[in-house]
Amino acid sequence: MAFYKFLDAATDGAVLPILHLNGYKISNPTILARIEHEELEQLLRGYGWMPIFVEGYDPTLMHEVMATALDTAVEQIKKIQHDARALGDITRPRWPMIVLKSPKGWTGPKVVDGLQIEGAFRAHQVPLHPHKHPEHLKLLEDWMKSYRPEELFDKQGRLKTELAELVPLGCRRMGANPHANGGILLRDLRMPDFRDYAVSVPEPGAPGIGDTHVLGPFLRDIAKLNDEQRNFRVFGPDETLSNGLEALFDVTERQWDAATLPNDECLAPSGRVMEMLSEHQCEGWLEGYLLTGRHGLFNCYEAFIHIIDSMFNQHAKWLKVTAHIPWRRKIASLNYLLA
Repeated sequence: MAFYKFLDAATDGAVLPILHLNGYKISNPTILARIEHEELEQLLRGYGWMPIFVEGYDPTLMHEVMATALDTAVEQIKKIQHDARALGDITRPRWPMIVLKSPKGWTGPKVVDGLQIEGAFRAHQVPLHPHKHPEHLKLLEDWMKSYRPEELFDKQGRLKTELAELVPLGCRRMGANPHANGGILLRDLRMPDFRDYAVSVPEPGAPGIGDTHVLGPFLRDIAKLNDEQRNFRVFGPDETLSNGLEALFDVTERQWDAATLPNDECLAPSGRVMEMLSEHQCEGWLEGYLLTGRHGLFNCYEAFIHIIDSMFNQHAKWLKVTAHIPWRRKIASLNYLLA
C-alpha cells in the first residue's frame, strides 16, 4: 500500500488497484470484508488512497456501476498527471483505487445439496461433483446455460461478428500492448568502458578501496549515460550507502514522493534509486521494470536476500516457459549484488 509514495506523476505511469472483497479465502472470512464500511474507508484513506466503492448483487447493475467507477478513476488519474506534467504541481496526490464488493461464487449455483454456495466460503472449492452425484449434472447445465452462450456464439461456435467488432485493435489489445511484451521496447544500455575503473592490486590481500566502492562510480556513470533513456534503476531495501554505492548520488537521487525534512539527503520526486525496507517490494519492482523493457540492479545484504527466494524462482520459471514462445521477446537479465 506504500508503493505509490514513490511514483512521480510527471514521468511515471500509474496503477489502478482493484481490491476485490468477496468475503472469503478458502474456508475463512477475510478481515477487510468483515470490518465496517466506515473503518475500511478510513483505513484506505489513511494509506493515502481515494477509494471508489462498487458493491451489490445484481450483475447488470454492477456492470454499469463498475463502468462508471472505472471512468471516474481514469479521469482522476489523467488530472493528476496533467497537473504534474503541464502545471508542474509536485504535491503528492491521492491516487484512486476501486473496492469491488461482490458475493463469493457470484452467478454460480446458489445452493447445492441444501448448502449455500453463492455468497459462502464453499464457492472457493469445486461446488459440483457430477461424477459422484449425477443429479449435479443438471445443476451444472443450468449454471452454464445461465450465461446464454447462444447470444455470444454462432452455430459453429464462433464469436458473433457484432461482438468481435468490439475488440480493440492493435496495441490497445491487452496482450498486444508493448509494455506487456517488454522485449519489444528493450534498448541496450549505454555502457562505460569497465577497464577505466580498474584498480591496481599489486599482490593478494593488498589493502584497497573495496570492490563496491569501485562499482559505485561504474553504476553512477551507467545512470548518467542512460539518464535520457530513463531505462536503468538501482533497487534495494535501504543499503545503497552501506553497500558502498554512494557514488550513485553524485548524479541521481532516491525517488521519494512523501514529505522531506531539512536534514534529509538524496531524496527527490524523480530519481534512479528506489529504496524501500521490503525485499519483496524491491524484487517486485525490479521484475516489473524488466518485464516492461528496462534494466536494473537489486543490491541487498546476502543474509537477507533469501526472503525473496520463491519470487526469484517464479521469475526463473517464467523465463524458462516464455523462452519457447516465439512471439515473446527476450528481456534484460535480473541482476543481484549481494554484499
